[in-house]
Amino acid sequence: MPCQKIHILIYTKNGHGFVHTNIAVCVKSLEGICASNRWTCEISDDPKLFTAEKIDTFDCLVFANTNNEIFENDDQRTVFQTYMRNGGGFVGIHSTCCSERRWPWFWANLGGKFFRHPKLQPFDIQVIDDRHLSTQHLPAVWTWEDEFYLLNSLNPDIHVLLAGDVSTLKNNAINESQDVMLGGYFPLAWCHEFEGGYQWVTALGHKAEHYQDLDLVKHIEGGIRWAVRSDGSGLKTEDRG
Repeated sequence: MPCQKIHILIYTKNGHGFVHTNIAVCVKSLEGICASNRWTCEISDDPKLFTAEKIDTFDCLVFANTNNEIFENDDQRTVFQTYMRNGGGFVGIHSTCCSERRWPWFWANLGGKFFRHPKLQPFDIQVIDDRHLSTQHLPAVWTWEDEFYLLNSLNPDIHVLLAGDVSTLKNNAINESQDVMLGGYFPLAWCHEFEGGYQWVTALGHKAEHYQDLDLVKHIEGGIRWAVRSDGSGLKTEDRG
């Protein structure tokens, strides 16, 4: 069966509102991941590239700290939705959870919708699935400093990979009946196969220096490899399965 290079879109669109200062270093880290895996990549913050002809050239759409409204119109949203339903790969990093919060299908595709976080601080993360490509390098309990993202409208279909230990947060004012899953833990990274697509998401990565941390870089690299079904060769067959 013919093979071709894996081609990645690194998408950084931010709508009106808060824009993370980590985007440039996040993109640089993603470029390094692509180079080390012999993938090609394209970087853009322009939603006009969401045409069927263009988007179909990518094997994975990596939304790198996108935020708020990241499409200009429903035609672009339909292109994205169709891409996913046709077996596309999707990776969401950190504030991507804050994107398109008025579009319920996007929440379901991503796995949930951001609604708040306690202040940035250290906390413990439990590795729920230690066999996944994105977590197998991590210790069973990983102490990390970040924004502890809380999401609502969680898709019950998600496969949780990492979960934050709520008891290790200080002054968090978390309402356990509403916010906490898994008996005192809250999902911080997950994957699922939703409506034909492959979705991998991490809520981690607020600080620019995080994208120079080998544990986080390997975490994201493993997520992309899972989403594109990569065997490490840098190539893919035309059969995505």
